[in-house]
Amino acid sequence: MPDLFDHSLQERMKSEAPLAARMRPRTLEEFVGQEHIVGPGKLLRRAIESDRLFSSIILFGPPGSGKTTLAQIIANSTRSHFETISAILAGKAELQAIVEQALERRRLYNQRTILFVDEVHRWNKAQQDALLPHIETGVITFIGATTENPFFEVIKPLISRSRVFQLRSLTPEETALILDRALADPERGYGKRRIVLDPEARTHLAEVAGGDARNALNALELAVESTPPDADGVIHITLAIAQESIQRRAVLYDKDGDVHYDTISAFIKSVRGSDPDAALYWLAKMLYAGEDPRFILRRLLILAGEDIGLADPMGLVVAAAAAQAFDYVGLPEGIYPIVEATLYLATAPKSNSATSYFKAMKILEEEGQVSAPRHLMDSNRDADALGHGKGYIYPHEHEGHFVPQQYLPRRLLGTYFYEPSSEGYEAQVNERLKKWREAQRKALGLESERHLPNLPQDEIEELKGRIK
Repeated sequence: MPDLFDHSLQERMKSEAPLAARMRPRTLEEFVGQEHIVGPGKLLRRAIESDRLFSSIILFGPPGSGKTTLAQIIANSTRSHFETISAILAGKAELQAIVEQALERRRLYNQRTILFVDEVHRWNKAQQDALLPHIETGVITFIGATTENPFFEVIKPLISRSRVFQLRSLTPEETALILDRALADPERGYGKRRIVLDPEARTHLAEVAGGDARNALNALELAVESTPPDADGVIHITLAIAQESIQRRAVLYDKDGDVHYDTISAFIKSVRGSDPDAALYWLAKMLYAGEDPRFILRRLLILAGEDIGLADPMGLVVAAAAAQAFDYVGLPEGIYPIVEATLYLATAPKSNSATSYFKAMKILEEEGQVSAPRHLMDSNRDADALGHGKGYIYPHEHEGHFVPQQYLPRRLLGTYFYEPSSEGYEAQVNERLKKWREAQRKALGLESERHLPNLPQDEIEELKGRIK
């Protein structure tokens, strides 16, 4: 009798579950999106269809992209025993119990066990470490799901034992297809009810859901269940009802997570790429989500030096003034100086010639330190005894306040680290520098020039890391 009662309860819970849960795909044929990993012929699809998922995998993607659904599809199609735990609720004790049962099944029935750990990034290092020996011996095949970048949030030994698959947010077209299926499905969806979803309402739900299928289905369910049928028994979902049901888009933004860094990266790259409209969009997203404005201003100060430089020296001045103004004003009016700095820097001429510093740093690391030429040394202490400063020519006593003389160590003479751009104010610098360098070469009897190539960005970042 209790078994019949339990079965009845489970069936009732299934029928009363939210629409998003009822419409969860059960097979790969029902699965929408992620063609790059589960499309026809793809590795993961072949492994699932042939029930040969022997190596562990990590599914990484935003909410509503299908991570848990993929795990459920694997559970439905495998002959292995499938266990599911949430890293939020379960710990090492629960894991140990599952492992012991898995060993027993393997010993008695030669049956493999697949363990799905949802939100695996929530486990600390010790909890993740506890998985390793059981994955190594093949007692369990591990499937992890995470919304955070696993290369930051999952321990390296676990990453090295797993294949990482990145899921993407659904497109509006894919989201709309999911809505259509929910309206047409007579068993799990609304196929038995007379519902009219206006095209503009359908488009709005699909676009504002932000690539999250769960978000879209929840909004559709709210719209249907809260709208009374008309005299003909039809539930009519208009654009106004759709807007009310989904309200505004919930901005996905975790100040300590991956989206935080992706958004600031998009913002900086938009400013660097001279697209003020995109820069304003990403700026609005960050401020709307509660990002610290001082963090944004610090990045703008860096950008002014790194990406604009002498092409427009006022860029750094404007960024610094915006940072100071914000400290005086605060929010909400402090948004204006941030916006002004963003627009100024996005529309300013660009030059990354300041990175030429790292060419000099690289040469210094490779060739070692060299003493300054004697005539450039401090003459206040050792001029008489050692001749320090002897032969130095004071530029301000000459026409144009310039005189050609040696400034680099002798073995580096003719080496040019700085290559001015032809943009903005730096174009004027370029013309002056050409004349000065030519005069210097003639005065020093130099026959050749040594122009150092620009360093790749990864090399610059490595050199930055050595600056203390």
